[in-house]
Amino acid sequence: MEVNTIAVIGAGTMGRGIAYAAALGGYKIFLEDVSGSVLSKATSWIQDAFDEGVKRGKLDSAARDAALARLSFSSAVGEAIRDAELIIEAVPEELQMKLELFNLFGKSAKPGAIFASNTSALAISDFSGTLAARERCIGMHFFNPVPKMRLVEIVRTTHTSDDTVATCCAVAHRMHKETVIVHEAPGFITSRINALIGNEAFAMLEAGVATAADIDKAVKLGLNHPMGPFEMVDLVGLDVRLKILEYLHATLGEKYRPNPLLRQFVQQGRLGRKSGRGVYDYEEPV
Repeated sequence: MEVNTIAVIGAGTMGRGIAYAAALGGYKIFLEDVSGSVLSKATSWIQDAFDEGVKRGKLDSAARDAALARLSFSSAVGEAIRDAELIIEAVPEELQMKLELFNLFGKSAKPGAIFASNTSALAISDFSGTLAARERCIGMHFFNPVPKMRLVEIVRTTHTSDDTVATCCAVAHRMHKETVIVHEAPGFITSRINALIGNEAFAMLEAGVATAADIDKAVKLGLNHPMGPFEMVDLVGLDVRLKILEYLHATLGEKYRPNPLLRQFVQQGRLGRKSGRGVYDYEEPV
């Protein structure tokens, strides 16, 4: 299947990043969010991201202007998905919200459209199982920050067709991403591994084994990770990590039980960079 137009539903951190990468890859993009303030912030962020690319010499001004011209913004889901061959939802990790969206896609999208989720842990089948077109439902798990992170996990269910997988891999490659194919399982590959590393880091911090800064330093310099586990969780969001761990704990067992310190920080509103304070303090929310 050929994809020319992509609708991205949800203009938060992940949605705006996916829209940016897709526009840079030459696709016509509709970015939708029901929140006017989120949509406005996404518009400014995308403009700034392209301007920064020109400033750093990664693209010329003509390429920036062409990419921006391919972007449209909307506060209505129906308007965004009407002409898209590929619809990517990037809403919060709430099962009911994703279920409602996928049901809407099934009723309102153009014939043959592919329905993809950017979920980082939830089972695609849990919110696509009622659709008639289950062969066109798939996971496309991008990573934060999308413009810099090269990987997309392509998650296929038992019903996902080979054509759907091939199409989504081609789309990701055109966005200058690398792909891995994952057979549907809770947490896929990266979320399961990362959740265990992050949870153990919180356990060490709670026990006073080392400071957060030294744990991060040890992981970066000793294990050659580009970011420490606390730097990573502050970027991803402590609330997001907690939801992932709760889901993995419920589906995969006791080793994924969220550390109490992580839960305490979330209850205190320490959500990471987006709130201005997580494991570390920041001058202002991002």
